[in-house]
Amino acid sequence: MMADFDTVIHGGTIATADYLAKGDVGIKDGRIVAVAEHLSGGDQRIDAGGRIVMPGGIEAHAHIAQESSSGVMTADDYLSGSISAAFGGNSSFIPFAAQQRGQSVDDVLATYDARGARSVIDYSYHLIISDPRPEVLTDELPRAFQRGVTSFKVFMTYDLMNLGDGGMLDILTVARDHGAITMVHAENNDMVKWMNKRLAARGLTAPKYHAISRPQLAEEEAINRAIQLAKLVDAPLFIVHVSTEGGAEIVRREKFNGAKIYAETCPQYLALTRNDLDRPGMEGAKYICSPPLRGTDTQEALWHHVAHGTFESVSSDHAPYRADETGKFLNGFDVPYPKIANGMPGIAMRLPYLFSEGVVKGRITPEQFVALSSTNAAKTFGCATKGRIAPGMDADIAIWNPETTRTVRQQDQHDNMDYSPFEGMQITGVPEVVLNRGAKIVQDGVLKAAEGQGRFFARQPVDLRGKPGFKVPEFNPAQNFGADLR
Repeated sequence: MMADFDTVIHGGTIATADYLAKGDVGIKDGRIVAVAEHLSGGDQRIDAGGRIVMPGGIEAHAHIAQESSSGVMTADDYLSGSISAAFGGNSSFIPFAAQQRGQSVDDVLATYDARGARSVIDYSYHLIISDPRPEVLTDELPRAFQRGVTSFKVFMTYDLMNLGDGGMLDILTVARDHGAITMVHAENNDMVKWMNKRLAARGLTAPKYHAISRPQLAEEEAINRAIQLAKLVDAPLFIVHVSTEGGAEIVRREKFNGAKIYAETCPQYLALTRNDLDRPGMEGAKYICSPPLRGTDTQEALWHHVAHGTFESVSSDHAPYRADETGKFLNGFDVPYPKIANGMPGIAMRLPYLFSEGVVKGRITPEQFVALSSTNAAKTFGCATKGRIAPGMDADIAIWNPETTRTVRQQDQHDNMDYSPFEGMQITGVPEVVLNRGAKIVQDGVLKAAEGQGRFFARQPVDLRGKPGFKVPEFNPAQNFGADLR
């Protein structure tokens, strides 16, 4: 096949969410224009012999240049965060743009537009809504959706963020009416507060007690409640960072029954356990995240759900707070666990860990890896030109060496952190070349991209094909005395 290509990637094994095949990829003007058994020509030819050629990762859960509700700023901005993501095999990401109380959505987006302009990879946003005033619901959110920001996150925990069930119903309805998807952090706020109070009364405030302060039941109850709220108004819902077997099983059951439910888990719940919170001194503080790390039995259950389709994606939940007074210990170095900043870094390790522990160890197939790392996120969050290797798509591509083995070191994460929770792990399989719209951004451990090279991309409405939803009888005019309540 002869054509005029800017770049031809040749000799590799093309991996998609559907198949593996030997072949070449032709790129022109930043887009894939041909996929064939053999392509000639190309101003640049990249030899992918012995490598896997797959879509670049789409990191759909990361906190970049974001203040927490308590005012702690993450260590990574859009420059360092995007560089770290790129070294981890990602060619685009969708961090959160957080609304503070009293702030308009327009102001939120303007703030993050300025921050995002430094990115070396393409980016979009999920909004975080903490103050759903009437004007937010009726005017500001619809305007954001029109701009292509078609997802947002709400919380069922944290006093400063918790919207309550009624607030959830209002915002789910707005999302449904505009083709947007609501993401939810599901933990029962009162259960957590009650546990914190009991632990504090007994002086049990070391980092290790964070693991029991947020019971598995708190997540499972909230996941179930969030799904029932979404079913009431027949709205799509994405459950973030599922950390329990019971929570995953609820998601699996409701998806099987046709509800418009999507979900993810994270590498930390597959790789680490609550024992990491019990490290000497305050080392355990590095492993505080919410929901908390669980046990080895939970790890195996979550791997089972990863392999059998419960989760659309495995996302990093990259929340980079340094282990110093700017991050984890903003409130002091000898404080009870509730005053330690909540979250861990991991944006560069998401895909290498999942490939090594998943594909290399036979837990998932390469096709599943592509789906979990990129394709499903593109479908769920409306990334219309990303997540697939096919003509017409953006040339967002990662070329993986499936045999290279390395030891995880913090200095190789290319972030602004002072530790990695994956330090010392042996990883097999690394992304050697990463392209964003046809341009090399990483090659053989060297950054090739320039600051600001990434572009904001608008997203389409959530893809609800295959999700018939749940029709509440009380919303059927034929069964409720003719009233149309939907």
